[in-house]
Amino acid sequence: MGHHRFDPGMAERLEDAARRYRYLSMEELVSAVGVSEDDLVADLGSGTGFYADDVAPYVGKLYAVDVQEEMHDHYREKGLPENVEAVTAGIDDLPFDDRSLDAAYSTMTYHEFVSDEALGEVRRVLREGARLVVADWSSNGDGEVGPPTDERYAVDDAVRALEGGFDVLNADERTETFVVTAKA
Repeated sequence: MGHHRFDPGMAERLEDAARRYRYLSMEELVSAVGVSEDDLVADLGSGTGFYADDVAPYVGKLYAVDVQEEMHDHYREKGLPENVEAVTAGIDDLPFDDRSLDAAYSTMTYHEFVSDEALGEVRRVLREGARLVVADWSSNGDGEVGPPTDERYAVDDAVRALEGGFDVLNADERTETFVVTAKA
């Protein structure tokens, strides 16, 4: 299950606001992450920066982390906000100091990177009390949008995986997606 990579040739689809906000609005994400203007935040699997653009105005520095340099190329063409830095890295090998980030979030990319190593690495870079928000496609969805259902996880699986290093604050199952908020 999982570890699907989004095709950079289809990157323009990631900029479809009506489609993206149907599953997770900017307001919901910013509220769940609970950021402030001095925070250092990582967007884990940032793609073209769609949600990074939404969060960036509310934080001091945002690291747009993606394993595919081609996705950063799309983001650079679109224009990175001044406080956003593109970081090419896998989630299982983040180039940040221990406990250096105030928050992190993943929007529809958890299924692409989840592993004990990746979650351990996210826990390593988050400060005590920092929030992690995971919004992803649910295996309980119908699969008409997003990755095939056999590449997705159920909310209960995500909660169990996160409980290995985080306190889960909230888990919300939706028609096609789920959102889990946890604290380091």
